[in-house]
Amino acid sequence: MNPFKKTGKSVSIFITAGYPEKESLTGQILFLQKQGIDFLEIGIPFSDPMADGPVIQETSAVALKNGMNLDRVFEQLSEIKEHITIPLVIMSYLNPILQFGVDLFLEKCESAGISGLIIPDLSFELVQKKYRHSFGSGKIPLIYLITPSTSDTRITQIVEASSNSFVYLVGQNKITGSSYSLSEHANRYSELKELCDEVPLFLGFGISSSEQKKAAFGFADGVIVGTAYLRAISEENDKEFIEKLLS
Repeated sequence: MNPFKKTGKSVSIFITAGYPEKESLTGQILFLQKQGIDFLEIGIPFSDPMADGPVIQETSAVALKNGMNLDRVFEQLSEIKEHITIPLVIMSYLNPILQFGVDLFLEKCESAGISGLIIPDLSFELVQKKYRHSFGSGKIPLIYLITPSTSDTRITQIVEASSNSFVYLVGQNKITGSSYSLSEHANRYSELKELCDEVPLFLGFGISSSEQKKAAFGFADGVIVGTAYLRAISEENDKEFIEKLLS
């Protein structure tokens, strides 16, 4: 059963573990779950987040300064495991996972009930070539990123490997938080959705309002909101932001 597949549309939030405080993660998960968010993406802070824009980079830097690391992430998740009712996805670059130990990382993810992994610098091809028996084992599904310029052939291969997860559509070839017009690639987005068939397609990077969310719902199964939510946290209006986003 695919935990990300539902009848209606989905809204996901990206949070940086350890931001704004080292112990913020558990409270944020329970708050967002209560607000009706469909699943959460937990970002592991890293010193060189190449796909992330300035806001997420800053939250990552703060989290690292706070002393956040994978050990503490798993400890915090274990504290509230029995209260979590929505899927959790971990987003991490490859380096922190290698430092932690791939096998141990996957064991901890399985114990914490993690439903999927996003590793931006671990390509589909590299998994097939080098990590088939670890990340490609299927125990914790890998979630792959595509863009409007990704070839149909590659998308079809990714879809075949994503029956228990979803395909993450990066709306444009830019870093997170960059603004752009959804209508610019509307036709291509629709083609991508058709290629994904029964596998959910979620749009991320740059979604910041209820209006953009509704526009994305025209061709995607859901949206992932990161930068805008982290900005709302810094301005202490995260509850108001979520209420508007879900309206």
